[in-house]
Amino acid sequence: MQVKIVEKDILDPLGDIDQVNLDLNPIPHDFEYISLVDNTKPGADIILSLLAENLGNRKFITVKKPAGAPATVEQLEMASEGEIALIALGDCGSCSSWVILDAIRLEKRGVPTISICSERFAEFAHELAKSHGAENLRILSVEHPIAGLSNNEIQTKTLPILPSLKYILQIP
Repeated sequence: MQVKIVEKDILDPLGDIDQVNLDLNPIPHDFEYISLVDNTKPGADIILSLLAENLGNRKFITVKKPAGAPATVEQLEMASEGEIALIALGDCGSCSSWVILDAIRLEKRGVPTISICSERFAEFAHELAKSHGAENLRILSVEHPIAGLSNNEIQTKTLPILPSLKYILQIP
C-alpha cells in the first residue's frame, strides 16, 4: 500500500504579528446612526434586529457580508457610515475570526465596534483581538448554539446581552 504525505502550511490566526496596540475609538455620547453588520450566519439577523429594536430612536445601516470571509472594501465603507457598528455573528472558527478582524478594520477606520460571538468562541475571539493589538475590543457573548434554533429561541438567548450593550453604549 502506498501513502502519499503532503505537507501544508497552516495559518495560525493567533500567531505573532508586528502590531502596535490599537486604541479603540470611544463610543460617542450622542449618536444617531448604527451600522448593523450581518455576516449572514443563521440567527445573526435575528440578534441584530432584536438589539436594534431596543436601542431607542436611532437610524440603522444594514450591511450584509458572507460568513467566514472578510468584508469587502465597499462593505467596510458602508459600515463606516455609522457612528457605531454592531457585528454578528461569530459562532464558529472562521466566522468568529472575520467578525473580529472586520471589527479591527472598522476600528482602524475610526468606527467604534461591538462584536457578538457565541460563548464557545468568545475566548478565541478575545485572544485573536489581543494578538492583533486590540486587547480591549468590545465583544459580547450569546449562549451557544444559535444555528438551528427558532427565532424565539434566538431572541431568548440574545436578551441577556441587552443590559451590557446598553451599558457600553451609555443608554439608560
